[in-house]
Amino acid sequence: MALETLPRTTRRSAPPAARTDRPRLPAPLSSTWAPVSTPRQPARPVLSAPPAPISRPLPGEAAVSSRLPALPLSARLQAARRPHAPDYPLLLAIVALLLIGLVMVYSASQLAVAGDPGYWFRRQAIWAALGLAALLVTAHLDYRIWHQLALPGMIAAVALLLLVLPFGQTAYGAQRWLRLGAFSFQPSELAKLALIIYVADWLVRKGEAVRSLRDGLLPFALITGSVLALIFLQNDMGTSLVVGALALALFFAAGANLLQLVPTLALGGAAVWLLAAGTPFRRARLDAFLHPLPPGCADAASYQVCQGLISLGSGGVFGRGLGDSVQKAGYLPNPFTDSIFAVFGEELGLFGCALVIGLFALLAFRGLRIGRRAPDAFGALLACGITCWLVAQAAINIGSVVDAIPFTGVPLPFVSFGGSSLVTALAAVGVLLSISRHATPPPATGTRAADQR
Repeated sequence: MALETLPRTTRRSAPPAARTDRPRLPAPLSSTWAPVSTPRQPARPVLSAPPAPISRPLPGEAAVSSRLPALPLSARLQAARRPHAPDYPLLLAIVALLLIGLVMVYSASQLAVAGDPGYWFRRQAIWAALGLAALLVTAHLDYRIWHQLALPGMIAAVALLLLVLPFGQTAYGAQRWLRLGAFSFQPSELAKLALIIYVADWLVRKGEAVRSLRDGLLPFALITGSVLALIFLQNDMGTSLVVGALALALFFAAGANLLQLVPTLALGGAAVWLLAAGTPFRRARLDAFLHPLPPGCADAASYQVCQGLISLGSGGVFGRGLGDSVQKAGYLPNPFTDSIFAVFGEELGLFGCALVIGLFALLAFRGLRIGRRAPDAFGALLACGITCWLVAQAAINIGSVVDAIPFTGVPLPFVSFGGSSLVTALAAVGVLLSISRHATPPPATGTRAADQR
């Protein structure tokens, strides 16, 4: 009896165990009670709680964790300023257009110089090499440096435009070239990039004042109108249209007041129409636009448009074949400059034309995307201006060849022969790539974002 009741008394006198939520291992079972004289076993160590299972955070938890800084603020700012890889799809589109241009310049100019089919191709290759060097330089420069060069660049561009008036060379009815030794260049091409940089810097400094008439529209019209007047005095209507389009795109992107911008567009369009109708050769181009296919292409004013349409139509869907154009053999004027798109359509057909248009569409998409993700307003406006310049010039060239607009002599960017045009356009693309290297990456969402964090 004593052996049976003693353990019970011992169990009653023992203090109650502390209540805990931690799990305990069950005590081992025994068949008999231990005697009083048995030494007490050492206390078992309290086991810690098992680790929580690893699971994906809920959507709400992911949103909360995204607001928690993983690094100090200074480290995160330094990482944001560090340049990353450029926009490779944009670079791929530009390289493709450049290669297409070199091939088509060689094909379209084979018969231009007797006994030397590669004459114009070699010159274009030299300009392409200089342009690629300019692209590499501007792509590796921080685009913010153009803040400091905006005013000096604009002054230099205006000075060159003024020099063209007394000292410029005249060709095809336009006085727009300056000769330096064996080479000649067009200051109006440099003025496009200089105007974009200066207007972007000016709009950033103005801020919300661009919506006012006194501090916004009137100074903008004075700046742009001065450049347009100097270019128009060179009898270069096509470049004037490109400059006006890129300037309006910049002003609109900066937040211009539409109630002021729409009447300005109407006045500008009326002024262009009056200037075109008041000049005999421009009025003849308007008549050629309305009547592009006279019998036998006998009208001198519409001859180039007529031959270009014949060239495009004879190419069909798949084209005659690379190098097999007939119109370039003395029928189509300027087959490797302003009318190169017609030769391209004749040799490679509708599919070839669609490829070129698709590459310019990719350029437009990637360029505006870079502007949207630019880290500051200056980079956004700079990207918008450069993209609208290149796309508007391509649209004007292609529209002139297919007779969608009156014919104007502007080169097709990266494709047509033209030294100053090619070098300036490639340098501008380098600025775009520089902005893309500092652009803000898109925010990751959903499960992928949770995995990345």
